[in-house]
Amino acid sequence: MSVPVIAIDGPSGSGKGAVSQAIACRLGWHYMDSGAVYRVLGHLARDRQVNLEDIGQLLDLIQCLDIAFTDGEVLLKGIVVEDVIRTEQAGKAASIVAQIPQVREKLLVWQRDQARMPGLVAEGRDMASVVFPNADCKIFLTASVEERAKRRFKQLKDKGFDVTLSALSRTIDERDERDRNRAASPLKAVDDALILDTSDLEVEEVVATILKEADRCRGT
Repeated sequence: MSVPVIAIDGPSGSGKGAVSQAIACRLGWHYMDSGAVYRVLGHLARDRQVNLEDIGQLLDLIQCLDIAFTDGEVLLKGIVVEDVIRTEQAGKAASIVAQIPQVREKLLVWQRDQARMPGLVAEGRDMASVVFPNADCKIFLTASVEERAKRRFKQLKDKGFDVTLSALSRTIDERDERDRNRAASPLKAVDDALILDTSDLEVEEVVATILKEADRCRGT
């Protein structure tokens, strides 16, 4: 039996995380944050002083990735790593290693294995274009850079990080540029995806729209 998948893509700060988790909870499905996988890898590389361009060592690190998503937390070998992988440093590292085709290929199988019954809500940057091209429902979320920077600023401030809005705006701009122009799986909306601008929408509004679209895709 084919496992139903809702693939939600979009840039950092577009609301993918909150929306995807809410949908997975509402449906009782599994949830996967593909960006967190790359953040964990980037964090591990920095923690073990591995050069982010050393493909061989990065591929070795992937063998250590025992990741789970539970109650809104990311666990690595049973240990919560949510805070350490959400720093801007981890985000930059994730964006760098995500540009390496060999790394993406190695993680592709792992990500596809997360599709289990009763269904999966997968969020990232290439869920619909590469990882789950046959997903039942494909969504692309976007928002203005200003709005995304404000959201990220609030998230980090709430976690106690010392950040500035101007620095976050620059970081988001730089990451968008890298993600859109990388050779391996660039950030883009596939032709059959529903594109939603979340700049002026509440999370619940986006969730309701996606659930309605998922019903439409399934013909219910």
